Amino acid sequence: MEGFLSNVGLGLSTALSPVSLLFCVIGVTVGMGVGVLPGIGPLAAISLALPLTYYVDPTSALIMLAGIFYGAQYGGSTASILLNLPGTATSAVTCLDGYPMAQKGQAALALLVTAINSFAGCSFAILLVMGFAPAIAEAALAFGSAEYFSVMILGLVAASTLSVGSPLKGLAMVVFGIALGLCGTDVNTGYFRYTFGILELSDGLSLIAVAMGLFGVAEILANIGTGAAPALAARDLSFRAMLPTKAEWKQIWAPTARGAVIGSFIGALPGTGPGIASFMAYAFEKRIAKDPSRFGKGALEGISAPEAANNASVQAAFIPTLSLGIPGDAVMAVLMGAMMLHGIIPGPSFIAEQPAMFWGLVMSFWVGNLVLLVLNIPLIGLWVRLLAIPYRLLYPAILVFICIGVYSASNNVFDIWVVLVFGLIGYVMRQFSYPAAPVLLGFILGPLLEEHFRRALLLSRGHLTVFAERPISAVFLGLTLMLLVLSFTPMLRRRFRRARAAAAAAPED
Repeated sequence: MEGFLSNVGLGLSTALSPVSLLFCVIGVTVGMGVGVLPGIGPLAAISLALPLTYYVDPTSALIMLAGIFYGAQYGGSTASILLNLPGTATSAVTCLDGYPMAQKGQAALALLVTAINSFAGCSFAILLVMGFAPAIAEAALAFGSAEYFSVMILGLVAASTLSVGSPLKGLAMVVFGIALGLCGTDVNTGYFRYTFGILELSDGLSLIAVAMGLFGVAEILANIGTGAAPALAARDLSFRAMLPTKAEWKQIWAPTARGAVIGSFIGALPGTGPGIASFMAYAFEKRIAKDPSRFGKGALEGISAPEAANNASVQAAFIPTLSLGIPGDAVMAVLMGAMMLHGIIPGPSFIAEQPAMFWGLVMSFWVGNLVLLVLNIPLIGLWVRLLAIPYRLLYPAILVFICIGVYSASNNVFDIWVVLVFGLIGYVMRQFSYPAAPVLLGFILGPLLEEHFRRALLLSRGHLTVFAERPISAVFLGLTLMLLVLSFTPMLRRRFRRARAAAAAAPED
């Protein structure tokens, strides 16, 4: 205990130094702004800020880059709630219930709840990083390719239950997303596949372009010609009006806790990421809800759980990166690269060799999240006023921001065409009640799913039984099967009842 307290004191002395505080505030502020603007994302912002870190000490550089990462998760929910436009791909699931709340005049409440839940999820994950980083990292080493494949299958099947209507439609959209993810260069052979002779598709479809098209452009097309934005009364923008009632607090706390646990677990696994965590948290809340029909119509649980999971997974993602040297996603890979540029190699000996950097970074998480909470709450009134802008002025501006954000991510005009194509696809999907969120998760996990499937078969010399022989993998596959049964049983019962009723109503010969 004494050693732990001394480490915390060392971290506080590092994080609260004037230079570290300055770079922490800069990082989280830039991250929040990047999250609010649709299409840019933390990866582009960190990549642009990376050259600036050459001129500062490694600890301050890492604190700033990390602040951009988790700050973007706070800001990403703003556009999702107000405009049905995910600021980051990981906040796409927040659109499902956040945007309906904004349409009902509860935008301020939704934004406040997301800020609180983001802070709660981060706090839980930071406590795990402080107390259990080495132990969690060691447990994560038990996951091989078979386990990763199984947990991703579970996440994809869970995503198929996100749709309000038929689970078959949700499952079909997951498969569609996986198919989209197969486009590009084969990792093992280097051959182009499903590129149809288009050179720009050799690196696959842009995640940002697909997300902006399915959610942003599709929303604009669906609302062209509709009435003005919902009217906002003055009381809607007061702080008291934003606060949840006692009944709403009761709805929020349990999903927040569950989301934080799910997010921390998923984030601590190398190669996963916040997108999977938020989708799984949402699917779990919908599965255990007494009235699942409320989801997709403005349920508080629908934003509480995924926001807590999203932010918890971002903080927990530092566990495998720092203690194992295994980045969880592309953003963590860039952060790890920044450390290596300064001659610091993350790995099992990192915490012991660089205690000031590790504990300074961890304690800066507390500082950064407090700053984000203080920054977000006063800005809620400003963000909500966006809804008062007439649609005829708002939507062209959104399209401009989408195009700028998508183009700036890779400096490729082709991605703008991808946005427009997927905007049309998303619009058609909306007309026929096909959900967009499972497509996005399938697209994210498709390449990873294939990679771990092929690697597991390679290690087992082609035996499919490897997925059932390994205990952790078998547990996840069992949960997947149970989830499929629970999802399709009600639908089969309804069809059986209809068939029996039709047979009973038919005239006898």
